[in-house]
Amino acid sequence: MLTLFLILLPIAAGLITFLVGDRLAKQVALIGGLAELALAASVWSQFDPSAGIQFSFRYNWLASGSISFAGGIDGISMLLVLLTTFLTPLIILSAFGNNYKNTASFYALILFMEAALIGVFTATDAFLFYLFFEAALIPVYFLAAVWGGENRLKVTFKFFIYTIFGSLFMFVALVYLYYQTPGAHSSEIRALYGLQLSPLSQGFVFWAFFIAFAIKMPLFPFHTWQPDTYTESPTPATMLLSGIMLKMGVYGLIRLLLPIVPEALGSWGIVAVILSVIGIIYGSIIAIQQSDMKRLIAYSSFAHVGLMAAGVFSSSANGLQGALIQMLAHGINVVGLFFIIDIIYARTKTRYLDQLGGISQSASHLSVYFMILLLGSVALPLTNGFVGEFLLLSSVFHYDHWLGAIAGLTIILGSVYMLRLFQKSMFGPKSKWVEGFQDLTLKERAVLLPLIIMVFWIGIYPNTFLKLTEPAVNQLLTLVK
Repeated sequence: MLTLFLILLPIAAGLITFLVGDRLAKQVALIGGLAELALAASVWSQFDPSAGIQFSFRYNWLASGSISFAGGIDGISMLLVLLTTFLTPLIILSAFGNNYKNTASFYALILFMEAALIGVFTATDAFLFYLFFEAALIPVYFLAAVWGGENRLKVTFKFFIYTIFGSLFMFVALVYLYYQTPGAHSSEIRALYGLQLSPLSQGFVFWAFFIAFAIKMPLFPFHTWQPDTYTESPTPATMLLSGIMLKMGVYGLIRLLLPIVPEALGSWGIVAVILSVIGIIYGSIIAIQQSDMKRLIAYSSFAHVGLMAAGVFSSSANGLQGALIQMLAHGINVVGLFFIIDIIYARTKTRYLDQLGGISQSASHLSVYFMILLLGSVALPLTNGFVGEFLLLSSVFHYDHWLGAIAGLTIILGSVYMLRLFQKSMFGPKSKWVEGFQDLTLKERAVLLPLIIMVFWIGIYPNTFLKLTEPAVNQLLTLVK
């Protein structure tokens, strides 16, 4: 039942936030987000990584079709529940410095999206997974369309069409798999793992799932919606998209694609890895050329997710463990970086590197926080990004030496665009845009400090999280091999 409470609590908090009105909305939303985090921490304290799925619930949804409203938590789910519940209150708090119209609706949508994300990561019924997968799209669509930049309607429409189009492929594949289950049919995800499908059927399911999840992450060449959406969305929505929502796609690869169609993975996995590696290099090169700080981080995120996907498709323990720990690290780093860019924009009214410079002269604390998050993003040893990136590159190299060597260029390219970002904005002579720049406020430090703690926690003692997911990963790999 605790899993069900994790889904219902942010829905209830979102409704209360909407009903209390604009004056108290942000405070109520923050309380709701912190209550969800406390509940997740309680679940973690009771969780046994070696015991499989725990805290399950099941209710008849469509009884005649044996489709249930069912969920539970294993180690993989637990990690992503912790990421979601940790980042959401920080995202809510980060928005306190901005005055959004219809405040109650804005914060309620964040909480509704949190509920949908938790639903995706804990669903044990395939159609319930699909329901939450689609439900997560609705709040972020309105956040971007109502509170985004001047091109928001065009950009969010493209985002909506892309993701709906991809999800239809997944829905068709799930319906097909449902009718392949014996007897009265079942949509339980674990019931789909044991299906004996023909090579042609496996190929169809592989590409249907791949397109759906590749769009959501996104992977090359399904990424064209991402930079514009990240740039035009309000920063809290961008944080949700990059910090948590893209993880739904990687999670879908791990939870559905790998164990359901392992034979197709042997046939088509190399194509998926090649596309992922192309995305790593392409995203990094484009990031180097960006002047808009927000757009630069958007392409950086695109490159990082390419490496995660390549690790997943290597179908190795290092690849899956690396992808999971990198999802955690990337979520922390990218939320922090987008928040720092929002702080700079709020004080200077620009995000362009050629208009900035010299910020470190009047904002030493901001400079330190910025540098730590940046070093985590470029995978400096003893920071959170190093563990996942090392495991991922190792897995891709063992899968194919040449692809591993090419993917390894992400270390050099990532350092180039990230250090360029820091140098252009923080060093050099002060530009007219940064005159009177103020250092971090107490609220801004309250958002950044937990992120910094996690950068070092994951980097110095990664076993906290690797041991959490290891039994679930090993069990899943028995279905793939």
